[in-house]
Amino acid sequence: MESIRRRNPQAALNSLEAAAVSARGGFACMFSTADEYEAALISERRANGRYASRWPVIMFVGCAMMIAATVLLLN
Repeated sequence: MESIRRRNPQAALNSLEAAAVSARGGFACMFSTADEYEAALISERRANGRYASRWPVIMFVGCAMMIAATVLLLN
């Protein structure tokens, strides 16, 4: 604390302002809204194949086979 008092007050103020600018820069966000963040997150996950699933196709084929079998058994 003693070294701060001995320094030039303008230098201390400049140092404090530089530290504040640096701290604010760490909290900057590249998205202006939560919707932008969610859209970017979903598109990134899709690009990584996270939402790719074969279950809808498998379920559709299974249901189609059950319907076809029911129609064939009733005729």
